[in-house]
Amino acid sequence: MIIITGATGFIGSCLQAALAKLKEETVIIDWLGSDNKWRNIANHIPNAVIAPENLDSFLDQVHDLTAIIHLGAISETTARDGDLVWKTNVELSTKLWRWCAENQVRFIYASSAATYGGANRPEDFRDAPEYISHLKPLNLYGWSKHVFDTYIQRWLAEDDMTPPQWVGLKFFNVYGPNEYHKGKMISVVKVKFDEVNQGKPARLFRSDQKGLADGMQARDFIWVGDVVDVILWFLENPKVSGIYNCGTGKARTYLDLAHAVCDALNVQRQVDFIDMPASLIGQYQYFTQADMTRLRQAGYTKEFTSLEEGVGQYIQDYLVKSDPYL
Repeated sequence: MIIITGATGFIGSCLQAALAKLKEETVIIDWLGSDNKWRNIANHIPNAVIAPENLDSFLDQVHDLTAIIHLGAISETTARDGDLVWKTNVELSTKLWRWCAENQVRFIYASSAATYGGANRPEDFRDAPEYISHLKPLNLYGWSKHVFDTYIQRWLAEDDMTPPQWVGLKFFNVYGPNEYHKGKMISVVKVKFDEVNQGKPARLFRSDQKGLADGMQARDFIWVGDVVDVILWFLENPKVSGIYNCGTGKARTYLDLAHAVCDALNVQRQVDFIDMPASLIGQYQYFTQADMTRLRQAGYTKEFTSLEEGVGQYIQDYLVKSDPYL
């Protein structure tokens, strides 16, 4: 049995779909809510759905548990409720780590590229343990993820009890099906699809950095199927532990992305540039690019999906279909 927290969400539901296809017994720890998040798991039904408030009692009676994959979090980069973010992103993660250590259950959790803060050079995105303490996240969400990563380094230094396998994955800019509930945190790919599909130009933020042209802001965009493949690889390789980047290792510009959306919809490339909202100034990452060296050295060899291929697959196989869910 595998437990997935946050599994009615984006990455969690895509992982649930893959595990269901592999005939794995899965238990989801999440709320279905009152919107359409249930559709994220409608096509790949789990063995059970447990509300988060019932997690403790469920763990008290569970047997033959292979792993807890902890993806549940408050992930909004604009989150302001520090106490709630701490309780959800730090205290719950700590509790699950301790439980897995005491019960010798494998533990895989979501960290974030937001921990890198204002990093803007390729060499700033190294995931080696010695660099973690030097990171300076720009927002509450990124800081909360950084805190838990830092706690793990402290526990390791103190030779504290650990799960038999533990993995933290710093997800970069993930896009793909089942993200439709995310509101303002939805991927740029989906936002640009909606604009272009309505016959409008794709809108991108103007650059306010000297020497950087409009549209040349760049991110490491990763197809959700690749993220799932990385998680499955760790499940297949229980002797590998550590905190690892989960991106493609290639930064692509927002202009590249907008053009890929237009091409996938077979329409003329049209882009308008608009001013950045005041709320994002000072919290906007102009460049991200995962250093994938350590994951490759650990043994992961599969090639990552190109931006053009991923955007095309997302649009043609999901967004233009009557049922866009995985």
